[in-house]
Amino acid sequence: MTLGELEKVSSQAGLPSYAAKQIADWLYKKKITSIAEMTNIPAAKRAYLEDHFETGLTPPAKALKSADGTIKYLFPASGSFVEAVYIPSDDRATLCVSSQVGCKMSCLFCMTGKQGFTANLTAGEIINQIQSLPEAGTLTNIVFMGMGEPLDNTEEVLKALDILTQAYGYAWSPKRITVSTIGTKGLKRFLDESTCHLAVSLHSVNPEERFSIMPAEKAFPVYQTIELIRQYDFSHQRRVSFGYIVFKGFNDSPAHAIALAGLLKGIPCRVNLIRYHAIPDTPLESADLRRMEMLRDILNDRGVICTIRTSRGEDIFAACGMLSTSKK
Repeated sequence: MTLGELEKVSSQAGLPSYAAKQIADWLYKKKITSIAEMTNIPAAKRAYLEDHFETGLTPPAKALKSADGTIKYLFPASGSFVEAVYIPSDDRATLCVSSQVGCKMSCLFCMTGKQGFTANLTAGEIINQIQSLPEAGTLTNIVFMGMGEPLDNTEEVLKALDILTQAYGYAWSPKRITVSTIGTKGLKRFLDESTCHLAVSLHSVNPEERFSIMPAEKAFPVYQTIELIRQYDFSHQRRVSFGYIVFKGFNDSPAHAIALAGLLKGIPCRVNLIRYHAIPDTPLESADLRRMEMLRDILNDRGVICTIRTSRGEDIFAACGMLSTSKK
């Protein structure tokens, strides 16, 4: 719950308004596991809270560890399960969280899309992936790049971001959080109401080509997404990056890189080239490293900062586009 929602709970329980901040402190800073631990709340009021509310903490049901140290966790959520991925490195520990059970976007290259859509996660189910993570104390960054399209669940994602970044909650800097999107109707609201970083899943700048692998291009055209982004300042605190999965013989030509550089001209940004991880029942293939390096060099030469993203957790199906719980 946000602070405003906790204030309503305090009123409902007959507590003074300042009790909302006390409850938030117990939940988000002290990270208690039971309401009984809220010792500065009168016993009778704690009993009321225990009868009507719960902390919502649910431990992961399963974990798989990769040879590279990446850990994929399976969390119960909305009557099903979602996956979250813990990615440690030398100086960072990133958690990739899910925002939906399944996904409506049906991208050809994504296992979650092939699973279909089941439910939006609540803010509590999103936060639970963070707070119930065994390595929660080591986290330096959070990315909303797991199962689902975050901005198709805008209300609950924004509520979770509020809890993560506001002083009453985790008080994280928005610079430690990145929200990924293909560019949906929720994008403008996110840009207006949050200062967290933005990552746009692009994969092609040609509308027909993009539509063939990302059906949502019809409703949310890439050129409209870019024009919206141009209306916001990404030159200081907030960053925007563009994800570009490289498919063999599909979007890996010099012409593609030149067109991409032209589309992004004037936007302070980074392009992350991503190796495609093969999934069943799709004709797409992964481009080789030499081809990806060629695209990177063309983009950098044309003034667009571009890097090749390191792949993590592929051996446990935790890499980009591989998350799915339809058969768990």
